[in-house]
Formats: sequence, C-alpha cells, structure tokens
Amino acid sequence: HCQLCNTFTEDDLCGLCANPGRDRSQLAVVETPADLLRLEQTHTYRGLYFVLLGKLSPLDGVGPRQLALDSLKRRVIDSEVREVILATGFTVEGEATSQYIGAWLADRGVRLTRIARGLPVGGELEFVDSGTLAQALLDRRDI
Repeated sequence: HCQLCNTFTEDDLCGLCANPGRDRSQLAVVETPADLLRLEQTHTYRGLYFVLLGKLSPLDGVGPRQLALDSLKRRVIDSEVREVILATGFTVEGEATSQYIGAWLADRGVRLTRIARGLPVGGELEFVDSGTLAQALLDRRDI
C-alpha cells in the first residue's frame, strides 16, 4: 500500500503521491482504488487521494476501526491539505461514511466538501430515476 494514500502499489509511494505536480492542498477521500482510477479518468482533478479500502457497514462488521481513518486524520493534520473532498458513493453506507468523516474532521480547520449528485451528461429527464432528479434539483447552482 502507498504510505500516503493507502492505494495499492509496489513502491512506498504510488505514482500520484510521488508526482510533485499534484495539488497537495486538495485530498479526495474515496472508497476503493477503482474509485480513484475513475476520478483520474475524468482528467479534471489534480489533487491527491486517500483510499479507505471500504465503507462503514455495521451489518457487514465494518466500523471506523476497519477503515484507515487514523491514517486519514494524520494525513490531514500533518500535511498542507486545505480541502477534503468526500467522494464516497451515494449508497446508505457511502453517505454514512462521508457524514462520519465530515463530523470527525469538522474541527481540523480544513474545508470539507462532498461530490455532487445529479444527472448524467447526455441524460434525458424522462429516463432519470426520481431520487437522482430530486437530488439534482436540491443541488442546483446559479449560472
């Protein structure tokens, strides 16, 4: 595992954490290495990552101790991170994980943000589920 972001690597640091061109003031928290790769494929995020390797799921026996939350806290405290972007899934477990981390880091002096929910690019309103459409309305922004 990468010593900084907890993703899979054969070296002490993964290629992203070792890259001096990354924005070290932003830290995206994701559930899995696959989520990290998916965000990278957008070519829009230039910050660093922290991979939890899971999500809170009491029914599956996954609590805060099973996630690398102590490492995440040290990473935020001991680095130049100014914004933590909670990029967990929009499942019940993903939401609970984001809320837990948000509450846990609320007094750390960093900006806490959550990735937005909404309509897929090219999506037709008539084919979007009600939950996604409702959230898109709630998360609307000025133009």
